This record gives sequence, C-alpha cells and structure tokens, in this order.
Amino acid sequence: MIKPIKIGSKKINSIEKLLTSEKGSVSEKVSVSEKLTAAEIAKLWATYMGNSMSSCILRYYLQHVDDEDIKKLLNHALSLTAEFMSTITGIFKKENFPIPAGFSDEDVNLGAPRLFEDQFYVHYLKYAAKAGLSIYSVAIPLMYREDVKEFFIHCMNSTIELVEHINDVLMKKGFIMKPPAIPIPEKVTFVHQDFLNGYFGQVRPLHAMEITHLYDNIENNVASKALIVGFSQVVKSEKVRDLFLKGRDITHKDLERYMHKLSEENLPAPSFLDHLVTASTHSPFSDKLMLFHKVDMFSMKIRAFGNSAAVNGRHDIGFMYTRALMNISLFVEEGAKIMINNGWMEQPPEAVNRENLASK
Repeated sequence: MIKPIKIGSKKINSIEKLLTSEKGSVSEKVSVSEKLTAAEIAKLWATYMGNSMSSCILRYYLQHVDDEDIKKLLNHALSLTAEFMSTITGIFKKENFPIPAGFSDEDVNLGAPRLFEDQFYVHYLKYAAKAGLSIYSVAIPLMYREDVKEFFIHCMNSTIELVEHINDVLMKKGFIMKPPAIPIPEKVTFVHQDFLNGYFGQVRPLHAMEITHLYDNIENNVASKALIVGFSQVVKSEKVRDLFLKGRDITHKDLERYMHKLSEENLPAPSFLDHLVTASTHSPFSDKLMLFHKVDMFSMKIRAFGNSAAVNGRHDIGFMYTRALMNISLFVEEGAKIMINNGWMEQPPEAVNRENLASK
C-alpha cells in the first residue's frame, strides 16, 4: 500500500488525487488552456518508459528473493513505479495524449529461473534510483504547470527516501564500502600551474571532487557490468548478444582504469559484482527490454561523464573520460540501430515537421 505523501501543507494519497479533487485541486490553479510544454512532455514520457521497464524487472526479482530486508526494498520500489505510471497516465489522459506502449507482461517471464543473487538487487536498485534522480533533477527547474511540477517534486522526494533505505541496507549487510576518506585541509590554499598536469611534470594527488566521481562511476559500472553479463547469458538474438559482449568488455576496461586511478593514491574502490550472476541461461526478459535497458544505462554513463568532466582538472583523467565517452556513444548508436531495425524503438514525442506540412 502506497503511503500518503506530503506536498506543501496537504497530505494526499497520490498525485492523482491532486489532479481529480474538486476543492483546492491543482487543476484549479492550472488553466484549461495551459498546454504541456515540450520539457514537460519529454520528462513525463521518459519517466513513464523507464518505470514501465522497471516494473517488469522488479516483478521478476520478487519471484527470487530470500532476504526480507531486500524484499521490502523491492516492494517499495515497485509501489513507486506503479504510482508514478498511474499519475502520468492520468495527466496524459486529460491531455488526450497517447499512453506509451512501454513494456508489458509480454516482456517478462516471471517463471524463469533466478538470474541474480539477492545482493545484486540492492546494487541494481541504487543504480536505477540514481537514473531516476538524474531525470527529476533536470525536470524540476523546467516544469511550469503546477500539477507536473508537483509530480516531479514528489518523484524526487520519494526516490531520495528510497536511496536512503538502499544505503542503509548496503551498509548494514556489509555489501559496500563508503567513498574513501581524505585528510581535512589545514588551511585554505590556491593552485599552481601544475594543477592541470596529468602526464608530464609534477602530477598532484586527486582532489575530492575527482575522487567522488571516480567512485560514483565505479559504483555505477560494477552494477552495469553484472547486469550485462547476466543479459548476455540469456539473450536470444545473436546480434544483441554480440553487442552485449562488446558492452561488457568496454565496461570492464573502463572499470580497470577508474580503479587504477584510485589505487595509485592508495584509495579503495567498490569491487566487481559479476559473482552475483547465476549460471542460468533461461531468459526472464524479452530481447527488446534488455536492449532498451542497456542502451538507457549506457546513455546514463554519458550524462555521468559530463558531471565528472565538469569538475575534473587533470589532463590524464579528462582524456580517460573522453576515450570512454567515444566507446560508449558507439555502443548506444549500435544498440539504437538494432532496436530500430527490429521495430522496438518507440518514437519520442517530437515537434511539428513544417517541411512535410508545406509539401502538402
């Protein structure tokens, strides 16, 4: 059962109640003529697609989970996917906007054998929650319609709460180490010309922001690699399997580089999770869902590289991210082409094609 949420000073059972209540409703604040903007449509559509996929994955995970704490996390996450999709469906229906096809029971086999151990689910949930937060953090400043803005604020707050529970379980069960500690500076200092060095001359130690993003990229990629290892075992299409194996190798090499940068400073890093994949070769998911998921995960890596490069100072680290970005962009493009060729890629909402209209 979904817990009541608090928006402002009002407690409601769901955002849908905000949309449908007659007295004091958000719909009263929003003019009937106030159309959804491109940004609002884009983020609602992307959120629906992501949660549609997550619903299939989480329902399968719940068929094979023994740990009660992890089971609660999975159920919590599944309840959020259902709530988010229901709210978006309500908004789209009010606008006569077609509900995305997304993913359905046809894309998941709940009777398939276990593919991952319980511990992997917690790491996966953290990765998925980070992906959600990256969407909501961009969305909120761009939302102007009151109902949509309130919805994404709720998504953000609910996902932050979920992350807190995930981190509690990760630490309680000893599944992960915190980001490494560094000394507190004795005083304020200013950098010199060697601040940017990475290959030549005096190379400074990693600063806190560089360490943070290396750790974050490692944490994301160990989950991504374990997932693609599992998918490569069960996927039916040879072409998709070849791409998954390529993605596995790209991820492994990137991880080795990130880990090496930390180890050079005698700093610890999260470890691989490949051992949490079982030997099953029976697919719990459609090839369409698995390929969509990996293209989406690799796209998230591109966004993460932008954040990492923005705070980086050393040339060697900047080049490392640039090389990784090129390989990952090629993976995403190849994956998109396979999806298009198989009729698996749903068309995102787009602007009017004025040239076509003029030609008629």
